[in-house]
Amino acid sequence: MKKLTFLFLLLAFYVGRFESKAQLLEEAKKVAGQNSSGLSEQDAADGIKEALVNGTGKGVKIVSKPDGYFGNPEIKIPFPPDAKEMESKLRSIGLGNKVDEVVLSINRAAEDAATEAEPIFVSAIKSMSIKDAVHIVKGEDDAATKYLKKTTSGDLRIKFKPKIKASLDKVNATILWEELVKEYNKIPFVQKKNPNLSEYVTEKAIDGLFVMIAKEELNIRKDPMARTSDILKKVFGK
Repeated sequence: MKKLTFLFLLLAFYVGRFESKAQLLEEAKKVAGQNSSGLSEQDAADGIKEALVNGTGKGVKIVSKPDGYFGNPEIKIPFPPDAKEMESKLRSIGLGNKVDEVVLSINRAAEDAATEAEPIFVSAIKSMSIKDAVHIVKGEDDAATKYLKKTTSGDLRIKFKPKIKASLDKVNATILWEELVKEYNKIPFVQKKNPNLSEYVTEKAIDGLFVMIAKEELNIRKDPMARTSDILKKVFGK
């Protein structure tokens, strides 16, 4: 029963239902005295996991739609920073439209590839231990995002890299990029460049995903309306 009370307290803190710790403790005591509540340790852990599945799913859906990256200044993927000189020179010789086409196409590639992320996140969340869940509950507002970054980044790179490459080809970003590189390298006295576009877009796409996951995590923690799931209703008797 002590474990049950403790987990209820943690979950209540996570979803922000109560205004003070005193209220939390009082509610936990009430639940501890109610054998008919049907709440178990597994219920509490499942509630946290389901909230995270909902949050990551929403984050992925946001970035994987048209303009999910391109239309969001927070995560829009710019022309490769290590090719800034290249961008500047190309714009100065009247190829600004081509540069803009590349920027649009690499963001479209990221949007196209983003759907690969959801099953990876779901797998990581479902394998989360109660200890991991407690750490997330007691942690900062981005504790779950940090956990997912630690446990999924490797798999995301493995899944994303070929998908990004295929997406870049699909939206003609590869051809546009090669044309721009060729044009730039024709300019007299410049240092020739050919940054790896696929690797760059892969890393930026993953970074953007975690920005959105962090926003959804914060939303779940702060906004009662974002906490809709059967298991949470069961936990709170709604």
